[in-house]
Amino acid sequence: MTGWRPGDRRPDCASMLRVNQAGEYGATRIYAGQLAVLRRSSPASKLIARMDGQERRHLERFNALMVERGVRPTVLQPVWDVAGFALGAATALMSEEAAMACTDAVETEIDKHYGRQLEELGDEDPELAADIEAFRAEEVEHRDSAREAGAERAFGYPLLTAAVRAGCRVAIGLSKRI
Repeated sequence: MTGWRPGDRRPDCASMLRVNQAGEYGATRIYAGQLAVLRRSSPASKLIARMDGQERRHLERFNALMVERGVRPTVLQPVWDVAGFALGAATALMSEEAAMACTDAVETEIDKHYGRQLEELGDEDPELAADIEAFRAEEVEHRDSAREAGAERAFGYPLLTAAVRAGCRVAIGLSKRI
């Protein structure tokens, strides 16, 4: 973007913060559900705990930006609390590979979501863009780690990941507005 002119569409940074904070919160709840079910000593549990730490750091940053900029969180946060934990627990109960498939699906959608946000932002908000770019790189790393840990071996992988990805798209759409 070379400069704003009347009639130009500005990125909705408040909406971006709201949905990103909701997504990072949801990710921490998914991992909490998975960690509640998986054996603490399992390789998947150790991987999930590491990814959860990064998601918590992302959440803390978006929380801080929301406070600084006076952005309200989504009113759906209690829904994402329960839904995220349930999704995490359900996939972990299915298998470690299903838990990894859940991460694969979520992070695939988040990669696309953050990419769209970066395009929309252009050079309008360098601080937010830098955070999104850094977090996007970690989300892609989570997706790749999940695949290396056997996500694609999960029973019903195509169906499971398609369902999780569709749920993510719905959650993104709702969290932007509500």
